[in-house]
Amino acid sequence: MSKPDEQNKQIDQVQQIFWVGIGCKRGTSWQLIDRAIEQVFQENQLFQSAIAGIATIDTKASEVGLVQLCRLRNLPLKTFSTEILRSVCVPNPATITDHKVGTPSVAEAAAILAAAQLTSLTVFSFASIGELRVRFLVPKRIFQLQGQPGAVTLAVAQASNMSITIY
Repeated sequence: MSKPDEQNKQIDQVQQIFWVGIGCKRGTSWQLIDRAIEQVFQENQLFQSAIAGIATIDTKASEVGLVQLCRLRNLPLKTFSTEILRSVCVPNPATITDHKVGTPSVAEAAAILAAAQLTSLTVFSFASIGELRVRFLVPKRIFQLQGQPGAVTLAVAQASNMSITIY
C-alpha cells in the first residue's frame, strides 16, 4: 500500500501524450491558437497538461504565433514536409488546402504523424491510421475571431498504446 504523499504525486503526474496538429494563416496570433486549444480540450474533456507538443507543416516553423505559443507553453514544435503530410490518409482532407500548400491536410496529418513519432518517408508502408498505432481524438476544427487577423485549424491525436490513468 502506498503512502498518501505518493498517491498525490501520482495524481499530479499526467503523461504528455497528446499532439496538437495546427494549420494557420500567416499572421495568426498565439492568443487565437491558445484559445482554440483551450476550447477544444474543454469540449472534449482532455487535460491540457497532457499536451506533448504542437505539430505543423515545415513552412510554418517560423510562424510567429506558433513559435510564441510553444515558447509560452514550453512545448516543442514538430514540423513535417508537404511530401510526408500528403502521404497520410486523413478523415477530413480539404481540396483548398491541397491547392494552397500541396497537401490535403496539415492539422490532422501533422497530429497523426507526431503522435506516431514518425519523421521519415521510409516508414510509410501503411494504409490506415490504425496501423500507425495512433488514436485520432479530435478531427480538425477551424477557429476565427471577429476583429482578430488569422485563422487556425486544429486536430488532436494520441499514441494508442498510451493512456492516462486517473487515481
